Amino acid sequence: MPQRDIVIFDLGGVLLDWDPRHLYRRLFAGDEAAMELFLATVCTGEWNRAQDAGRLVAEGCALLKAHHPDKADLIDAYYARHLDMIAGPIAGSVAILEELRERGTPLYFLSNYSAETYPLALARFDFLGWFIGGIVSGEHGVLKPDPAIYRLLLDRFAIDPHRAVFIDDVAANAAAARHLGIHGIHFTGADALRADLMALGLL
Repeated sequence: MPQRDIVIFDLGGVLLDWDPRHLYRRLFAGDEAAMELFLATVCTGEWNRAQDAGRLVAEGCALLKAHHPDKADLIDAYYARHLDMIAGPIAGSVAILEELRERGTPLYFLSNYSAETYPLALARFDFLGWFIGGIVSGEHGVLKPDPAIYRLLLDRFAIDPHRAVFIDDVAANAAAARHLGIHGIHFTGADALRADLMALGLL
């Protein structure tokens, strides 16, 4: 079995503290119940995933505004104020990324992300430029945990799955990587991640 010496990162929830609540707590003036109802019934996770899968932001917002015209401004804010949903880097994870980079570890990313908003994050956070390459789901119309998106990454960058480690905050996404021979790590925090990577000899 070859040495695991290639690391693939998810972005949101691993390196970026992304959560719509960072924005909507402000827009709902701290009314948690109203905010949660909005995120559960209007700008839902399922709706967001459609943009991550390649649907245009304008189309996705128009569909919602047709059903919720009284919430048009709140719906538009979801993408117009995308960076306000990112509280900042997850510092411990970025420190690990930097250590891996300094050691010369080949680094890639695989992210469910809208093709229209990913460039905003790339321009804001310098460490997103440290990767050799990666896959943004919205550019290809396929989402994790579909095996096709992992194969796309492996094929595009000629990555041997048996040399690769993949880190994701969604357990199902880490599990899907394992089915392809990648060592999947379910991210629960930077300290646990550091321990896992040390056990693999990567740190």
